[in-house]
Amino acid sequence: MSDDTSAPDGVAADRRAEAGPARLRFETDAGASRSKWIAGALVVALVGWMGSGYVLPSTSEGEVRDESAQTPPAVAIRRSEAEEVTLYLTAEGQALPDRRSGIPTETSGQIAEVLVRKGQDVDAREVIARIDAAQREADLARARTELERTERDYENARTLLDRGVATVDRVAETRTALAAARAQLAAAEEETARTEIRAPFAGRIETLDIDPGQFVANGTVVAEVVDNTPLTVSIRVPQQALNEVRAGQVAEVRFITGETSPGEVTFVGTAADAETRTFLAEVTVDNPGGTVPAGVSAEVRIPTGTAVAHLLSPAIMSLSSDGVLGIKTLGDEGAVVFNEVEIVRAESEGIWVTGLPEQATILTVGQGFVSEGEQVMPMPEAELDAGVDPVAVALDEATGAAMPDGAVE
Repeated sequence: MSDDTSAPDGVAADRRAEAGPARLRFETDAGASRSKWIAGALVVALVGWMGSGYVLPSTSEGEVRDESAQTPPAVAIRRSEAEEVTLYLTAEGQALPDRRSGIPTETSGQIAEVLVRKGQDVDAREVIARIDAAQREADLARARTELERTERDYENARTLLDRGVATVDRVAETRTALAAARAQLAAAEEETARTEIRAPFAGRIETLDIDPGQFVANGTVVAEVVDNTPLTVSIRVPQQALNEVRAGQVAEVRFITGETSPGEVTFVGTAADAETRTFLAEVTVDNPGGTVPAGVSAEVRIPTGTAVAHLLSPAIMSLSSDGVLGIKTLGDEGAVVFNEVEIVRAESEGIWVTGLPEQATILTVGQGFVSEGEQVMPMPEAELDAGVDPVAVALDEATGAAMPDGAVE
């Protein structure tokens, strides 16, 4: 094994001389210097790119995203055509009986018999109860006897006057007595008649507060009779609708019990209530047999005219930035149009509104997410009902537009 330490000094020196120039040539080589600069530049670029956090997206994804951002929002639409509809004034009221009256006694005494029961229908002047009339019948018999006596006295006085026996004064006295007897008999008959308590008109016995053997004073109300044929429904008319209601108009009355009957406006007040500023109106409704009871609530609808309107769901109503109620429609250029509308009639199927064109394309789904003047992508409501998602359709169309021809998803 050879070692530089063991070599002769001349040989070692020669080796060092040979190695020195070779190392100097590598360090000063031009190619090596360029490689160092290139490597350093790449390192600096890589560090800068990583520090920025920016990643270049693919060209196809960028085109799809940009195209999707420009796609108009999708909405569902429905064609609507205006119709002529009857307008009604609707008001809540209460059914009142045509007549209602208490039945008082006209004399004092003990109730002898009660001939009706509560809830029974009675005729006009029908006897519903009697007061004991024994004393009054005795007075009546005595008055009749007295009348017969005074009639005989009067006839005898006239006969004697004709014969020249009696005087004119005697005839006058008997005539006066006869008149008094007749008045007494009439009073006795009237007093006897008052023992019969009668219904003042035909109707239904609503209350009955007497029993046989009960003593009643003169003027005591012992029963109440109600006449429900016809019924009178009282309503309150707002002052702004007063000119639309007049006597003689037909009306439709729906009672809370379920019955529906035609009626007629029979009265419209001319003085407003001081608190509500409404006017009293009455609608008369025939009630054969009194089937509808008095006092029940009723809804009255009075036709006041016609209008050309659209029947819509209240769910598609919108509010403008100013708080105006309206409907959004599709314009000729595919942009959203806001139409201020007025509700003229409401029913279970929807609401009737005016303010739209006679033929309108109405936004029914998605109208809450678009503004007036905004371009939209319309889809018929029928397709939406069939399960087609308008948003998915819009995205599919946007994706298809961004992909090159012949590309496969």
